[in-house]
Amino acid sequence: MIFEEGEEIVSASNHLFWTIFVRTSNTENKHLRVLTYINIRVLRLYFSLRKDIFNHRDINLVSFFNCSHLYFLINIYSDDQQYALKYLKNTKMNLNNVLIITGDFNIRDNDWNPLYPHHSTHADSLKEIADSFYLELSTPIDQVLTQYADNSQDMNSVLDLIFL
Repeated sequence: MIFEEGEEIVSASNHLFWTIFVRTSNTENKHLRVLTYINIRVLRLYFSLRKDIFNHRDINLVSFFNCSHLYFLINIYSDDQQYALKYLKNTKMNLNNVLIITGDFNIRDNDWNPLYPHHSTHADSLKEIADSFYLELSTPIDQVLTQYADNSQDMNSVLDLIFL
């Protein structure tokens, strides 16, 4: 499935070995744009979608228990206005044990794509957020572009990132 910027998720691909964590639609959040897949082999860790901590349509905060410790995974879709990042930056939180922040951040930047000629202030915000959880950008051994332009005026780039 290919989605355009800001397009509503109508349905998600189901797979026998994966469980989907996604917010339910309502009148305020009728355009959901982020979901998280968890492999069924690790479901005994008791995963839970946590809207009580982050209540934003473009942020999935999933918690799980391992050896009686609570851990968190954050999956983000950040639109062209960076609303999800602004929410995270402006929300006071005391959240420990975040293991990963991942998602489609829609930030083109030469920090993670050396072929891109510019730096974005949104990249600084994203790195500040990751740093507040003591996470660092994971860099792949082989750089892979994650967004391919549909016209010749735009360049292919890296938009999907993982902070560990």
